[in-house]
Amino acid sequence: MAVYDYDVVVIGSGPAGEGAAINAAKQGRRVAIVEEQDTVGGNCTHKGTIPSKALRHSVKQIIEFNTNPMFRDIGEPRWFSFPKVLKRAEKVISNQVMLRTNFYARNRVDVFFGRAQFTQQGEVVVVGAKSGRETLRAKNFVIATGSSPWCPPDIDFNHPRIYNSDTILKLSHTPRTLVIFGAGVIGCEYASIFSGLGVKVDLIDMRDRLLSFLDDEISDALSYHLRNNAVKIRHNEEYESVTGDDHGVTICLKSGKKLRADAFLWCNGRSGNTQSLGLENIGLDVNSRGQLQVDEHYRTQAEGVYAVGDVIGWPSLASAALDQGRSASADMLKADDFRYINDVPTGIYTIPEISSIGKTEEELTSECVPYEVGQAFFKDTARAQISGEPVGMLKILFHRETLQILGIHCFGDQASEIIHIGQAIMRQEGEANTLKYFINTTFNYPTMAEAYRVAAISGLNRIANL
Repeated sequence: MAVYDYDVVVIGSGPAGEGAAINAAKQGRRVAIVEEQDTVGGNCTHKGTIPSKALRHSVKQIIEFNTNPMFRDIGEPRWFSFPKVLKRAEKVISNQVMLRTNFYARNRVDVFFGRAQFTQQGEVVVVGAKSGRETLRAKNFVIATGSSPWCPPDIDFNHPRIYNSDTILKLSHTPRTLVIFGAGVIGCEYASIFSGLGVKVDLIDMRDRLLSFLDDEISDALSYHLRNNAVKIRHNEEYESVTGDDHGVTICLKSGKKLRADAFLWCNGRSGNTQSLGLENIGLDVNSRGQLQVDEHYRTQAEGVYAVGDVIGWPSLASAALDQGRSASADMLKADDFRYINDVPTGIYTIPEISSIGKTEEELTSECVPYEVGQAFFKDTARAQISGEPVGMLKILFHRETLQILGIHCFGDQASEIIHIGQAIMRQEGEANTLKYFINTTFNYPTMAEAYRVAAISGLNRIANL
């Protein structure tokens, strides 16, 4: 059995692992990264962020073609199957794999394909289908194994009509009807995707409103537009049983309702990928969700072992995971660019998409903060009218007396891009974080960024006479 010595060994090549490995390599350390799948990229590239967002983009293009009168000169509205749309996502995945493979080669990071398991402190064994058993020794380890769908044992996920958010990417047909259980971020995104393909979707939510962590006005807008696309949302429901047969799936709810659909998609909860890491051999335990506990420097209780990304839980975003990985390697190398990642914008790729950062109206009200609201509706901006994307709004929450920006919430096309302008101002210290920036700065015209100026003027007009 071959034995290799490194300064840093990273387990998992998703965004968190990539950030840790590349940053350590840039600092001159000898780095190895272990990936369980056949190619690099982790679940983000192969099962999560990249394929689902590529699917959404393709579906959005289909919707535009089928609803824009200009395209009727080309032909009538077309129906596209899910497998056909999925092929576009597969091309993006292969491009991402090639890109990331080059990252590791260029930075001289050794990649091992196989399953890693700790055998003792400072040592892991990698078991690969092609390479056999290899031992990697290092002073520092970064666990970045990500997460996978939590699947309750009383549902048969081996049934060909029952899927989770990973296996749905293997769907080989387009169902006419689909029940999605779990109306979190992933459930809402897939509800948008399938309804955009003309599938009749039932979205089952265990709570009384969609994505309750969002500002209420944004959550309400999402509910309206999902319903407008023929998604049936059922709140405050729990399942009694899910039974598949040769022709479909029957879902019995505890409220007494019974639903029947061609397919069933489970999107309710995720658990950390820690079950086969041999963590007991280095004295580490996981919580009930299979997640590792870390301190504010991403250190676990085992000396020299860090954990980052979805495997530690919140915020479970690819954007945050990349920065967490970079910060973990910065800490272990005693670099001066460490930062704890706790200020992250939310990006939800429904149709239309959502993004937000900072406080919501509900939070500011409960904290008795004297705030005011500035709003801009996309339908009133020239760029949205030109692009044919009039649905949406930008909402700025600011302190009534100091004009400090407290929160930004955006709903509509390109929301996850638009949010960054406001985020940059919110991050400024002292008086530099002010609503007046958007009034005293000239933006390109026509752009979606213009919405910030419109919202800022709207907000100042609200307090002009106070």
